[in-house]
Amino acid sequence: MSKEKGSLSIHSENIFPIIKKWLYSDHDIFIRELISNACDAITKVKRLSSLGEAHLGGKTDFQVKVILDTTARTLKFIDNGIGMTDEEVKKYINQIAFSGAEDFLKTYKDKGDIDQIIGHFGLGFYSAFMVADMVEIDTLSYRQGAQGVKWRCDGGTEFEMEEGSRTHRGTEITLHLGPDGETFLSEYTVRSTIEKYCSFMPYPIYFEVADKEPEKDKDGNIIITEPEALNDVLPLYLKQPSACTDEEYKEFYRKTFRDFQEPLFWIHLNMDYPFNLKGILYFPKLNTEFDTIEGRIKLYNSQVFIADNIKEVIPEFLLLLKGVIDCPDLPLNVSRSFLQNDGFTKKISDYITKKVADKLNGLFKSGREGFEKFWDDISPFIKYGSIKDDKFYEKIESILLYKTTDEQYVTIEEYLEKHTGKLEKQVYYVSDPVQQAQYVSLLKAHGVEAVILDHSIDSAFISHIEMKKNDIRFKRVDSDISELMKEQDQTDEETNKVEVENVTKVFKKALAKEDCKIQLESLKSEDVAGMIILSEDSRRMQEMMKRYNMGGFNPGMFPSEETLVLNKKHPLIQYILGHTNEETELLDLIAQQVYDLAVLSHKPLAPEAMANFIKRSNEIMKKMIS
Repeated sequence: MSKEKGSLSIHSENIFPIIKKWLYSDHDIFIRELISNACDAITKVKRLSSLGEAHLGGKTDFQVKVILDTTARTLKFIDNGIGMTDEEVKKYINQIAFSGAEDFLKTYKDKGDIDQIIGHFGLGFYSAFMVADMVEIDTLSYRQGAQGVKWRCDGGTEFEMEEGSRTHRGTEITLHLGPDGETFLSEYTVRSTIEKYCSFMPYPIYFEVADKEPEKDKDGNIIITEPEALNDVLPLYLKQPSACTDEEYKEFYRKTFRDFQEPLFWIHLNMDYPFNLKGILYFPKLNTEFDTIEGRIKLYNSQVFIADNIKEVIPEFLLLLKGVIDCPDLPLNVSRSFLQNDGFTKKISDYITKKVADKLNGLFKSGREGFEKFWDDISPFIKYGSIKDDKFYEKIESILLYKTTDEQYVTIEEYLEKHTGKLEKQVYYVSDPVQQAQYVSLLKAHGVEAVILDHSIDSAFISHIEMKKNDIRFKRVDSDISELMKEQDQTDEETNKVEVENVTKVFKKALAKEDCKIQLESLKSEDVAGMIILSEDSRRMQEMMKRYNMGGFNPGMFPSEETLVLNKKHPLIQYILGHTNEETELLDLIAQQVYDLAVLSHKPLAPEAMANFIKRSNEIMKKMIS
């Protein structure tokens, strides 16, 4: 063929600035696009060979090779796929945005099943101009008697095309890296980018640095090593679940997520109808509360990495997990980086949610004891899912567990059944088992257990459960004094009113707290002098305001809702009741100590209050020996 020059057939002379600045948000995406195209080219020629329309002469060592030359400032992408004739170069390269893959599928769609073609969009090749000042194509078609073609373009609207020198079927694309491609002169950058986007592509991908000094042994001899592909051409998620071992699942997890702590369990997704979706979702072991935001689900399209944590496909609550999902049917836009708005993605999301719920139910029913061992790790995820997704909640409602202060795991129905006759549709809970131990002990003495709800999500979770089960009410152990703890008080109402007024006066003076609220009760236990209670509604409101920083929240913006409950049966309270008309140092000391001890069972003391408490405790002990 004679040398030919011409203009690219495009609808806008600004196509390259658009590609560089808008179409692809990340410059490293060009590596994904060019390797994807190379894999497509191999898939096409394999298909033609299977149909008897291409004769490969036994050359079926299909592979993609990437070669970096830092001296020449070039990056090559080489495949032994279908190649192109000069007419195909004119059609698929010179006419920007004409999709070669799409055209190929239309031609062969009625000739039986066809391997998935990765590249749906003709613009993928042009991503090379994000980093290259000049791009060259050297290609030879699979067709008998085909002539090689060489094409080059400097990123403008002009190209040159002439006879090529390639002697083997396939395509070699050479990028002459410019200032925007400086980063990709690094061996590490190119290698890690290939691993990021192409870890599961269907043909071996080899990478080498042309001008790198060869490794030598101690005698100066060059060490020859067999090249290793950077990718896994048949990733575990593409296999049938029945063909995978536990060790393979764990190894895939370690390799994919660089996490050497074993996952708790996993779900293998394998669906062919009504859409094609495969993948593995892992439930990781959570070391701390903050690990719950570290999930990562990698989304693939025909073994090509698209992005992490795409919320249109993956339900938000599942983003707490780690996993791989591959869906060739995703309705991607032209850059393959974003999903088009489509009801189809909602169906995928619903399917994944259902499979996760089914797995959890299966684990619960097949071995509750084992499920309970997982509960502490998976409960934040399940609670978050219950809040975010009604369908998920409906499926797992019956397996929601609550851990009691006795280290037992119960459903809400089991909890209520256990306390029949003692509690009326009421669930007591602790947010800090150590801090609230006194309240727990008092309830336990009367046959009532509390459940532990100490995760940051629990406040929202119990509100959600109360909304769903409108006859259930959660109460923190320090929100009121259960009727179970009280004795019948023989004091008449008028006398009790006077006692409360007198005791309140003592505590207001001793504590210098004008808003001090006092409640007198006869408790069955004589070991407790005083307790702080804060109504459930008031505390939840304050916690919500604090969490969302509503109205520039500060603790002083609300009047105190705390109530000091004093036990009339305790000797210290009896002493105060008998000396309310006196003003002595001892009376103040007792009132202050009773109050601080009650607060300590409710929440930590403020620094100054703690210092005063320690000093006062020492003073009281001195008085005991003086």
